[in-house]
Amino acid sequence: MVWIPAGEFTMGSSDASFGDAQPLHKVSLKGFWMDEHEVTNAEFAAFVKATGYQTVAEKALDPKDFPNVPLEDLVPGSAVFSPPNYAVDLNNPLIWWKYVKGAYWKHPFGDQRTAIDDEPVVQVSYTDALAYAKWAGKRLPTEAEWEYAARGGKEQQPFYWGNELKPDGKWQANIFQGQFPNADSKEDGYIGVAKVKSYAANAFGLYDMEGNVWEWCNDFYRPDYYQNSPQQNPQGPSDSYDPQEPGLVKRVQRGGSFLCSDEYCNRYRAGSRGKGEVNSASNNLGFRCVKD
Repeated sequence: MVWIPAGEFTMGSSDASFGDAQPLHKVSLKGFWMDEHEVTNAEFAAFVKATGYQTVAEKALDPKDFPNVPLEDLVPGSAVFSPPNYAVDLNNPLIWWKYVKGAYWKHPFGDQRTAIDDEPVVQVSYTDALAYAKWAGKRLPTEAEWEYAARGGKEQQPFYWGNELKPDGKWQANIFQGQFPNADSKEDGYIGVAKVKSYAANAFGLYDMEGNVWEWCNDFYRPDYYQNSPQQNPQGPSDSYDPQEPGLVKRVQRGGSFLCSDEYCNRYRAGSRGKGEVNSASNNLGFRCVKD
């Protein structure tokens, strides 16, 4: 872990496409420790070995929660990025996301491919990430802590690393290049997840705070929270509300993933926000921990 010193910053984004990251507002935080990189498969395996923990993706689904799904389909699994090999309408994510039976953290694609030790663990829900954090004597970061750490002492800029997407012609994060979702050109050197610490650290000594895999934060998600967020050490709203799916409890996700690009999802950009249902997972979603 690395020490993140106490300080003040301007939180959020002025980008009109990130309406839930507005208005910009000042936030003051106490110092805290943060994992220098995303929790890896090796680290998560140690947790599972010590506790016998089973992730949500490994457990059978309750028919009461899925009344319209045939019983034979209610088997353990998770969401896997499965793009076709041709151009598609970008308005329907179900074209490139599939629920894959048997997909979980150790076999993130649901086949015989085994998770690599020094890659970020994926296919972990908020529930799973919280369980790991408690076992490790840590906690999940608040959304404010996450953004403050990602900015690395810099103020408002389009990207966490600066004003240019590719300073000196070099990619700074593992994101998607090419025609989404079917033709990743691999300009940044990776198709899919990259090993931790594959890119340079920020000024605080943190790796992969943008791109690679989304990271869970502890805050409930509300698109209107910034209108009333306190200045001192905000902890997020008291409940969750997403007008797109009002019946689901969601937590904030941050940083974007290897699937982010300006062509489709540009939420790897500074100040932008993500969200996810607390028991859902995918092969581009992980986490890191903090400690007081």
